[in-house]
Amino acid sequence: MQFALPLDPDRDALEARWLTLTRNILPSVAAARAWPVTEDHCFQRILLDVACAGRWYDTIRGRPAYAHAPDAILAQAVALGEAALAGEADVHALNRQSLRWRGKLT
Repeated sequence: MQFALPLDPDRDALEARWLTLTRNILPSVAAARAWPVTEDHCFQRILLDVACAGRWYDTIRGRPAYAHAPDAILAQAVALGEAALAGEADVHALNRQSLRWRGKLT
């Protein structure tokens, strides 16, 4: 799933937006939108898994994942988070896909 990527992203700005989205913004609206997850690490899992088209830790070596993710993957994950916030990405479907990749759903 692809969403519009920022042009020539500044890495510091990209990481700052990632942290703001996943630690604050998405968790703060999750309950009101009846999303299946509310915790920051869950949003990070979902967004990075989708950006990696599989379990993020099979692609990204090192933790924290956002700090070790290639620019293109982090930019894709941020764009996906922005799409979820705008109501353009289905968090329920994204979570189910992430869980399937992890063997938690069939």
